[in-house]
Order: sequence, then C-alpha cells, then structure tokens
Amino acid sequence: MTPRDRDEQHRAATSLELFFDLCFVVAVSQASAQLAAALGHGEVKKAVFGYLMAFFAIWWAWMNFTWFASAFDTDDVLYRVTTLVQIAGVLIFAAGIPRLFDNHDLGMPILGYVVMRLAMVTQWLRAAHGCTGPLRTMALRYAGGIAAIQVGWVLMLLLPDSSHAYVMPLGVVAELSVPAFAERGASSPWHPHHIAERYGLFTLIVLGESVAAATVAFQSASDEHDAMSTLIPIAVGGILLCFTAWWVYFARSVHNHLRSNRQAFLWGYGHYAVFGSAAAIGGGLEVAVEHAVGQAHISAAAATACVTVPAAIYFFTVWFIHIRHTKHGASQWVLPVCSAAVLACTLFGESGVLAAGIVSAAALAVGLWLAARG
Repeated sequence: MTPRDRDEQHRAATSLELFFDLCFVVAVSQASAQLAAALGHGEVKKAVFGYLMAFFAIWWAWMNFTWFASAFDTDDVLYRVTTLVQIAGVLIFAAGIPRLFDNHDLGMPILGYVVMRLAMVTQWLRAAHGCTGPLRTMALRYAGGIAAIQVGWVLMLLLPDSSHAYVMPLGVVAELSVPAFAERGASSPWHPHHIAERYGLFTLIVLGESVAAATVAFQSASDEHDAMSTLIPIAVGGILLCFTAWWVYFARSVHNHLRSNRQAFLWGYGHYAVFGSAAAIGGGLEVAVEHAVGQAHISAAAATACVTVPAAIYFFTVWFIHIRHTKHGASQWVLPVCSAAVLACTLFGESGVLAAGIVSAAALAVGLWLAARG
C-alpha cells in the first residue's frame, strides 16, 4: 500500500466509500432516534450526553477512514475486506446504541467501536509496510496510538459504571490527540478535492436521514391522530430547514481552502457539529410531531427547541468552518444572523418550527440577493 498523489486529477469517491457511508448512517439513525426518545420524555441530560458520545464514536471512526482512504486507497482485496470489517463494527455499534441510552450498557458499543478501530490499525500497518522515512513513522504512530487507546476503552469496562461519565471524555481527548502526534514529522497525502467531496456526500446522506426520520414520524402521527392542522406547519417548517441546510452547505466549494493540515483539521473536526446537528434536526422534528399529538411530555417551547437548537448550531458551524472562507462582503454575515434568528424562534412555542423554517428560507433568499449584487 503506497501513498497516492495529492495532486491526482479526477480523484472521486468510490462505490466502496459510498457503501461505507450508507452503513454508517444506520448508526446515525439509531443515535437520532434515541435522542428523540429521551428528549420526548424530558430526559435532557441523558439525551445530550448519550448522543454526543455515540455520535463521537460514529463520526471519529468515519473520519479516520475517510482521511486514510484519501491518502492510501489501493482498492485491493485486503483493503476491501478490512473496510467491510469496519462496516461490521459500526453495525455492532449501532445495535448497542439503545442499550447505551437506556441502561448505560457500554459492552456492545465498545465492542463495535474496537472492531472498527482495530481494522483501522491494520490499514495503517499496511501503509507503514509500503512507506519509507517520515511517512512510515507517521503510519506506525497512527497504528500504535489507535491500538493503545482501544486497550484503554476495553479496560474501562472493568471500572464501576459511575466512573464512565468521567473516563469517557478522557478517552475522547486521547483519540483526538493521535493525529496531532502521528503527523508531527510528516503529513499524510490526503487529496483536498476528494476530502471535500467525501464530507459533502456524508452531509447529504445525514440530511436525507433526517428527512426520512421526520417523514416516518409524520406518517405515524397522521395515521393514529386527527391532527393534520398542527402537523402541517411542522412539516412545512422542517422541509424549509432541511432544504436551506442543503443549499447553504453546497453554495460554494471549499476544497481550495484545504491547503494545510491546520486548515483541514479545523474544518474536518468542525464537522462533528455539522453532522451531529444535521442528524439532530431529524430527531428534533420527531419530538415536535410527538408533542403536537400529545405524546411528548414536555412544554411547547422545549419541543420547538429540539429543532431550533440543532438548526442554529448547524447554520453557525457551516458558516464558521465553511462559508466564511468562500464568501466576502455582507453576504457572509447572513448565516450567523440566521442562526440567532432561528434560535429566537424557540420563543414562538408551537409555531416555532414553522417560523424557523421561514426565517432560514428568508435568510437564504437575502444571501442569494446580496451575492448577486456583489
């Protein structure tokens, strides 16, 4: 396995990478569904902590493979089999997400996560075998760092359950430190255009999952309750939010901004909030629907906040890591204002989702008008 050319022409996502993404979204869907269930019962602390930790594991495993594949993809039999093992790992992880939320049972999630990460160790060892000099050292550091941390995750299962909430953040910090440690002397030859495309495709899939989750919730509610007058405004607002979320992310290509590890790492790490909030919008719409038909035992403002908070985070993060590097003048400030306005729509209670959708669509129209003028 040898490094690919960073200036390679026509570097595009492969069918295996797309299959990888689609399987990972199974875990995203599970996390979003459990988030919605916990929020619908007013268990905010349980919902937020469980979702943040579950989504970190999904996102981190996905991101590590994505950057590796951009630099070392050989598409031989062993590479494909190892990637399929990672997919099996995320499916195991997805099966354990309900236990993580309901009983704080980390056994199956950690098993799935370790399977994913040890498969990644195998990939890095193959890369080390095919490299020389600083790149070989980098690959060995990745393999050793990832393997050591997986031992730590397994050992954590031996600790009392009460300690997990304190130990898990330490594991997260350790995971995040591996790339900085591994790439001190050499940078992996990732491809800017390929990376931008891969992130864009996963954003599309996550937004699609949000729409699908919300559609199932609307269908179930409309079949069991005569509440179309209250469901239609939520549906319209949710559609406008998702459509705007797609539009603003793909308004400009960002690959020209990804010129160094420092720029690319900030952009790539920032997508934890982009992906997480995009998926949470779908979960929030489920909660809003349940509240509209009397199944969620929370206030109208709280149900609306389940949509407006992740939507505001999404718009602000997309601006911070993405849009502000590609736009200039007044148009680049539209999204921060939109984020604040969407968050303020929480105060509208039952009408807040529709108001947030209208605000986001209006902000998009203003941004397009300003861009056309400039």
